[in-house]
Amino acid sequence: MLVKILGAALQGIDAIPITIEVVTDTGFQYVMVGLPDTAVKESAERVMSAIHQSGFEFPRRKVVVNMAPADVKKEGSAYDLPIALGVLAADEKIPATRLGDFLIMGELSLDGSLLPVKGVLPMAIMARSRGVKAMIVPQANATEAAVVNNLEVYGMDSLREVIGFLRNEKEPTPTVVNTREEFGRAFMDFDLDFSDVKGQESVKRAFEVACAGGHNILLVGPPGAGKSMMAKRLPSIMPPLTLGEALETTKIHSVAGKLKSGSTLMTTRPFRSPHHTISPVALVGGGANPMPGEISLAHNGVLFLDEFPEFSRSVLEVMRQPLEDRHINISRAKYSIDYPAGFMLVASMNPCPCGYYNHPTKECHCTQVQVQRYLSRISGPLLDRIDIQVEIMPVPFRELQDMQPGESSTTIRERVIKARDIQRERFSGEKGVHCNAQMTPKMIAQHARPSQAAMNILQQAMTRFDMSARAYDRILKVARTIADLDASPDITTLHMHEAVSYRNLDRSTWGLKG
Repeated sequence: MLVKILGAALQGIDAIPITIEVVTDTGFQYVMVGLPDTAVKESAERVMSAIHQSGFEFPRRKVVVNMAPADVKKEGSAYDLPIALGVLAADEKIPATRLGDFLIMGELSLDGSLLPVKGVLPMAIMARSRGVKAMIVPQANATEAAVVNNLEVYGMDSLREVIGFLRNEKEPTPTVVNTREEFGRAFMDFDLDFSDVKGQESVKRAFEVACAGGHNILLVGPPGAGKSMMAKRLPSIMPPLTLGEALETTKIHSVAGKLKSGSTLMTTRPFRSPHHTISPVALVGGGANPMPGEISLAHNGVLFLDEFPEFSRSVLEVMRQPLEDRHINISRAKYSIDYPAGFMLVASMNPCPCGYYNHPTKECHCTQVQVQRYLSRISGPLLDRIDIQVEIMPVPFRELQDMQPGESSTTIRERVIKARDIQRERFSGEKGVHCNAQMTPKMIAQHARPSQAAMNILQQAMTRFDMSARAYDRILKVARTIADLDASPDITTLHMHEAVSYRNLDRSTWGLKG
């Protein structure tokens, strides 16, 4: 008897349909075809044991399992459950009439219990798009799949429970998730708040500007100045995720297996902070079994690179293209995958090898050559993609002992949201442009045209500090964001002064010991 069951395979952050076909014939062989990887081939032992532990006998006949289309590689252990059901149905141990109503995926343990699998959310989205009405998944994945509307999701704990359901011996209740209610209730929850930060008002202002315009930012300062502490609080002042952004972000983390059991939608922007020993593949994604990298896991959120110059040159340089294009295309001999990578880069670094260049109280022991060599670890093209560069100094003791809390993240966030609303209306006719940091030169000429007095300030700064040409567009973008925070249609001299002050490393005198 031939049985067909609908499954799914992951390609990038999306799923494609896979048909698991099982047939029994005369003989005593177990054959699996359809380009399965090692994990799929090993399912034979898990399926045999799970069937036996569920009270059935594995067919004493030839069993052929085909996974179509045959030119798509099948990876992982999520095909265990549909293969087991297909074997039992082909051997007429269970009815096959209802199998065509579901998309079925799940990993089996040897005792027949169901274990969670990766990528259930994109599988559920694909199932709904194909008109499938219901889905059977492990109980741990049920709430993740139930995020998709108009799809009945049945979470099961074991193969025996699935068999009982298909035999109409029991009718479990579908898992229901009120997506909008869950999303609206949780998106304001943050453990860290800017009210905990003492002093550093200028740096907090720079973070506010960065979040308001989606600008990349680099912090330069000595150890203990608070660079990491403030960076970790950045998601608390970023605009909340839209429902579409939350769905896209959750899909990426689902494919990467980063969602916790019982998770629904991600309601806060991701914050990723990889160690400086990370490899290029771990950062951008790919590998033998393609997976999203850190820049994709940070999509719609923050990628924080602490000790920026300590990252290898090859790691830093692979970020240049995704910083510009907001996605990464990974092409290998056997596959080509496109992952989204629309992240906000936040980097921090010491000003020199010892860390105390320009420190108000501690002496720097580095030579000028050492300082310049340390700064040169970051290439010009990469620095070109960082709009805001801020120098940070330690907080004086009198400010540390001040018990008054600083401005809360909620207050700062309200101003950021208002500025983003202005930008959303401004770029409503531009596809893929949501904030000032994404403006093209043509958009800059149209939307970031300063007054003559403000332009004179920019001209003087470019000449006086011998700034590079790459700073010109960056300053105009940041000035436009500062004007948006003031709800000003024009870029004034005050806005330009502040924008120029955020280009510390572009000054030809920075890093020179005198």
